[in-house]
Amino acid sequence: MKIRGLLDRLERAGHALETTLLVSMLTTMMLVAVGQIVMREVFGTGFGWADELVRLIVLWLALVGSIAACRENRHIRIDALSHILPDLAVTIIRVLVDLFAAAVCAIIAVQAWRYLQIEIEYEDTVMVDTPAWLAHIIMPVAFALIAYRFVINAARQGMGIWIEPARELVE
Repeated sequence: MKIRGLLDRLERAGHALETTLLVSMLTTMMLVAVGQIVMREVFGTGFGWADELVRLIVLWLALVGSIAACRENRHIRIDALSHILPDLAVTIIRVLVDLFAAAVCAIIAVQAWRYLQIEIEYEDTVMVDTPAWLAHIIMPVAFALIAYRFVINAARQGMGIWIEPARELVE
């Protein structure tokens, strides 16, 4: 039970971190975008890096939001067959689809990591002089976390396939 308590605390900490990141990035993006508009319209100038920063924040928002959506199993899902098939078949299909999605996300994470290594090697920069790998580190991290979440969701659903019938037999 100690491991379960630790996992629950880690889950709550991850949830709080994701929510904090989403709120702070959205706030920052809005402030930078509005500030840039005001500076251009009122003062006839602006920061050269602000537009690129807003684009990078949008990227980070999308990926952190995707992690949060997978955490709550609220990602886009096509459920055309779930109304026709029995519950057991739907659960098995969802487990297989989640495992497939986890594999795809893991492959993307590995490839994003390889791309990041190339950015480090060539010393690419963004927003004037910031190393590009700092701005793009979210790609492999996010896809690895999404893959992890899909595996966890598949495991939870898979456990339900075997545990629920066993509980019914005991009762």
